[in-house]
Amino acid sequence: MIPFEISKHSQPEFIFNSRRSPVYATKGMVASSLPLATEAGLEMLRSGGNAADASIAVAAALAVIEPCSTGLGGDGFALFYNAADNKISSLNGSGKSAREMTLKKIQDMGIHGSLPERHALTVNVPGAFGMWCDLIDRYGTLTLSKIFAPATRYAKEGFPVSPVTASLWKTGEEEILMASPGGINLLLNGKAPRAGEIMHNHALGEVLRQLSLHTPQEAKKMFYTGKIAKKIVKAVRENGGMLSAEDMSAHESLWGESIKTEYRGYEVHECPPNGQGLAALLALNTLENINLADKGNPCSAERLHYQIEAMRLGFADARLHIADPHVYKTPLTTLLSKEYGTKRAHEINPEKANQDAEHGVPLNSSDTVYFNVIDKDGNGCSVVNSIYMNFGTGIVPEDLGFPLQNRGHNFSLDPNHPNVLAPGKRTYHTIIPGICLRKNGSLHSVFGVMGGFMQPQGHMQVISAMLDDGADPQEALNRLRFCIESGDAGGKVCLEEGISDETIKQLSEMGHQVEMKSGYERVLFGRGQIISREEETGTLCAGCDPRSDGVAGGLC
Repeated sequence: MIPFEISKHSQPEFIFNSRRSPVYATKGMVASSLPLATEAGLEMLRSGGNAADASIAVAAALAVIEPCSTGLGGDGFALFYNAADNKISSLNGSGKSAREMTLKKIQDMGIHGSLPERHALTVNVPGAFGMWCDLIDRYGTLTLSKIFAPATRYAKEGFPVSPVTASLWKTGEEEILMASPGGINLLLNGKAPRAGEIMHNHALGEVLRQLSLHTPQEAKKMFYTGKIAKKIVKAVRENGGMLSAEDMSAHESLWGESIKTEYRGYEVHECPPNGQGLAALLALNTLENINLADKGNPCSAERLHYQIEAMRLGFADARLHIADPHVYKTPLTTLLSKEYGTKRAHEINPEKANQDAEHGVPLNSSDTVYFNVIDKDGNGCSVVNSIYMNFGTGIVPEDLGFPLQNRGHNFSLDPNHPNVLAPGKRTYHTIIPGICLRKNGSLHSVFGVMGGFMQPQGHMQVISAMLDDGADPQEALNRLRFCIESGDAGGKVCLEEGISDETIKQLSEMGHQVEMKSGYERVLFGRGQIISREEETGTLCAGCDPRSDGVAGGLC
């Protein structure tokens, strides 16, 4: 028998061949897509930190150990539940487009339809770090030196790469990372690290160390006006982008109230536009009128048909109305009214897919991280960080150790669309954290499913599992999923391996264009985490997606 050696073993197949149990705790819980990131959050809770401190420790750790999906070159959104007053705050950490960039300039370049996926033109101001600082400044209790300590340690001392992360890393090895001079910091001997190999990122470790020497607001100013900002601008402009120092220095996060709908007697909360949480709420508002429990088991054709159709209608409205809130006022009151939800439910044909409606045409990217925390006092934090597509643009500024996002690819180039490209504008954003409350305002759960346009679909599916069927967080995440992929008005529906041939046959006969996904293609269906809190005892229950390398961990 050949002995097992990390340096020689091959990439394992992506199969579900083991059972995951929910994790229970009483004095705090953290869940993320990687064990080392979860441990970073737990380190904060053990040190007396709260949900905000732990969340940003996780965010910083993931920036180091999963750079293909997240980092300081991306954006972030957060929902924070304050147990002291049962209030939810929404924090929008998305950045604006370059103020030099006009639709006419893009048209004069011969670009139509959408901006090219990986081009420097798609780099908006990266808002994630500003969001981190603002969340800590308002709700945190620990210093940045404490919060960034695990991430800095991983970057400087090294960390073993996890299997799903290694697979994502591999896809960016040549065409992305090696095209950027700074990409060498994200390669191991010129190649993507394999699962189990030890990776360092000394450049990013030094950036985090320097930032950690300051207060959150000082660090924020340092990032957006100092040497880091200059290097970001230099990298973008050298690659044909238009971002400027003025764009960077003008960046601010947006604090606000969450948007919500009632579903089965609970309140489901999302960040308002320009995030796409509205799509999930619209789908749930439609399904509120349909008794899913009477529509067969969770993977029956009848139940999946109603969920797919509700999600298509949600995308249709979301893609039409989501844009920069400072530029376009989304008609939230009308869209989220129960009357509108009832109207949309009546538009679903129980026996046939609607091929004629104007649906949204979602694209898909799973290169995002979601994580959540509930602390001993019952505060909850739900956070998504992303650089959009795998390694974003692939542009890595020299000596910074992180890639820049390509979020501007989501802008419309239709001059009549609310989300049309314009100078200094936030684009339609896919990343959405979620929180669920009971009617009395107590925290039911913090939840999320990462992965581009899969996110609202994942939100709808896990909320339905918990509130329609009473599934615990782990069971809700274990369930097989569907994902509406880009295509024609009917929208191709991808189904996860394990859904029965009979269900596939029935959905096809209803008019759905169906495609099965297996192996590592299953990352299409997202990677999520859920933590719930029992009202009377405060007991925490967490689940972590089996499609990820992640884990949930708690304190007692």
